[in-house]
Amino acid sequence: MTESTTQPSPAQTAQALIKELQARFSVFRDYQPLAIGIDKQIRAAMPEIEKKTLRTALGIHANSLRYLKAMETATERFDLEGNSAGEVTEEHRQHASETLRERSKKNAERRKAQREAEAKQRKAEAEAQRHAEKLNQLAEKFNRK
Repeated sequence: MTESTTQPSPAQTAQALIKELQARFSVFRDYQPLAIGIDKQIRAAMPEIEKKTLRTALGIHANSLRYLKAMETATERFDLEGNSAGEVTEEHRQHASETLRERSKKNAERRKAQREAEAKQRKAEAEAQRHAEKLNQLAEKFNRK
């Protein structure tokens, strides 16, 4: 008899790793711009972490709204101890700004589409109610004696 074990998805594991990194390191907790190559520092401090999980966690963290907003205006990067570890280039600030702008545009388009769908649904419901009322009126008219 084989026993089936369910593994957590990589995203769930990465989310747990992000929480652990935020608990251990203020640069993650405060969403400060991370040093280039910080993955090597993390692997040295936490060798038990799988590379794939770490890559996924760093991707999630670096694409978070708070991190991108911090990167948009940042001038310095930081290592795990919070020490300055290089500068944030104009190219990286620009990338953060563009990503935020694109995300905002997509969110606005999604909200607009949702509002339109809701309006269409309300219109269909109102039309169905009018139709039901007319049917009731006809039924009453022909049921009279």
